[in-house]
Amino acid sequence: MKNKILSKADLLVLGFIFVVVFAGFLSYQYYHLEQYSLNLEKELLQIKGNLEAKSMELQNTILDRDTLAQKLEEEKSRMDELAVQVADITSAVGLIEKIQATDEELLQKYSRVYFLNENYVPESLTQIDQAYLYNPDKGQYLYTKVMQFLQILLQAAAADGVDLKIISAYRSFGEQASLKYSYKVTYGSGANKFSADQGYSEHQLGTTVDFTNSEIGSTMAGFDKTNTYEWLRQNAFKYGFALSYPKGNTYYYFEPWHWRFVGTRLAERLHSEGKYFYDLDQRDINTYIVSLFD
Repeated sequence: MKNKILSKADLLVLGFIFVVVFAGFLSYQYYHLEQYSLNLEKELLQIKGNLEAKSMELQNTILDRDTLAQKLEEEKSRMDELAVQVADITSAVGLIEKIQATDEELLQKYSRVYFLNENYVPESLTQIDQAYLYNPDKGQYLYTKVMQFLQILLQAAAADGVDLKIISAYRSFGEQASLKYSYKVTYGSGANKFSADQGYSEHQLGTTVDFTNSEIGSTMAGFDKTNTYEWLRQNAFKYGFALSYPKGNTYYYFEPWHWRFVGTRLAERLHSEGKYFYDLDQRDINTYIVSLFD
């Protein structure tokens, strides 16, 4: 029994050994915990570094995207500008082709201003329907592109109950010369007050008509007092026709029957401004050549 009972010294030794072992165990656990903490810290730093790298990469991607978007917007703007330029060029080319395809003589001032040579003939003439002629037995012709405007005018007049007939339209250089000669034989130099010399007559263009009605006929006297003339004065501009020689003009006596096709845009301007064809400068008139048959 004595052998089995430990002395205090033994207990102290055992206690010391236990403390040493326990301290060693704690130290071992602390060391491993410290290593784990260090490894965890390294992993966290690595993760943080990776996150920062990813963040930088993302920022660069966003920056690249914004740069690309800006470049795309700039390219779109450039393409839009180019499209406008192409459209402008195409439009300009179209206008040039349209102007080149339109006889510039058609809007020139010919009454004692410009001369139309004896070889000039409109590119195309169409015979006017006999139903609209004062003298159906004598054929009358008009420049083909003007015919559609004249027909609409005549139809509109008929719809309004207006008696409107055509007594004269296209005249060649030779026809005008013969007409002027006959007038000179009858009226002498006084013929210059109401009749143009050959080459100066608007009729040679094929765009001009002399109107009358069944009552006035070929005398033309008093035409300005008729409702036919009043209707023309109020409506002819809608169809592109303008009065060439109003009261007080410096070319010929007042000719209320003589109407020239100048296109709807120019005719409407003349009507709204209370002006006449020969009131305008030729350079101003020339700007309407492109819209003559619009």
